[in-house]
Amino acid sequence: MKAIVVSHPGGPEVLTYTDVPKPSVKSGWTLIAVRARGVNHSEIFTRDGESPSVKFPRILGIEAVGEVVTTTDAKRLPVGQVVVTFMGEMGRAYDGSYAEFALIPNEQLFPITTTLSWQDLAAVPETYYTAYGALEGLRLNDGETLMVRGGTSGVGVAAAKLAHAMADVTVTGSTRNLNKRDQLLAAGFDEVVLDRDGQLPPGSRYDKILELIGAATVPESLQHLNPGGIVSATGELGGQWGLNEFEPVAKIPSNTYLTAFSSGDISEQRLRAMLRLIETRHLDVRPVKVFPLREMRAAHEYLESQHSFGKVVVVS
Repeated sequence: MKAIVVSHPGGPEVLTYTDVPKPSVKSGWTLIAVRARGVNHSEIFTRDGESPSVKFPRILGIEAVGEVVTTTDAKRLPVGQVVVTFMGEMGRAYDGSYAEFALIPNEQLFPITTTLSWQDLAAVPETYYTAYGALEGLRLNDGETLMVRGGTSGVGVAAAKLAHAMADVTVTGSTRNLNKRDQLLAAGFDEVVLDRDGQLPPGSRYDKILELIGAATVPESLQHLNPGGIVSATGELGGQWGLNEFEPVAKIPSNTYLTAFSSGDISEQRLRAMLRLIETRHLDVRPVKVFPLREMRAAHEYLESQHSFGKVVVVS
């Protein structure tokens, strides 16, 4: 089969399109034909060597959509069943979705029925599930204001679309480049503000903040909450993994709240509810860029560039 193999950490040039043996099925696992997969910033971090637990060579890819080819659970995962899969150390502890076929643990595969095309469906699992789970934790109410910090990311764009479907809210997106303002407004944001050097505009206040930059800006985001407001630390786009010297009493304003959401916490019930919402509300989940598998290097280059916006998908 064709696959993208990373033999050692580095830039996009280490993504090698080559032939590798198709995986053999083993007990408790299922082989799927990968029809498409989303590309994520976490895969760039791993490619760069910033995931210490990952051993090379490795086929990256933390999410996929496709069909069952060979299974050890014919009742739940019959041959031909459409499935989505994401997280669960996929593409990290074992080879992931940057290939024509992938061998996945049965419990990490979720059978679905959908009318979405392969490339549209591939834009959903990791990105929309992360946004949906985080928005649930923010407990949106009609009439509230929501700030999506890191609005130009795939999760940011997904959050704007989902938030409007979940409640009657005003959604503001932050960006480090106001040249992307029109794109953000077209994607579903109501307002756009400049995030300058890790600072939101002075005096700006929101009821809820979806923090996708991560630990680098969480303390600053907390200062922009209205009383009773919530920050959800969900992303790590800022490249900082932990809160350094974070003293809660000093850093969390009184009567405000800090929570988090990890897409590794996969609930099949939540996944199905999210897919129902997307299809019944006819949300536009189309990726902004689609590349063939052989051009994975170009997909990474785009996602890392200053021009990137929204979700990138690679089809087989």
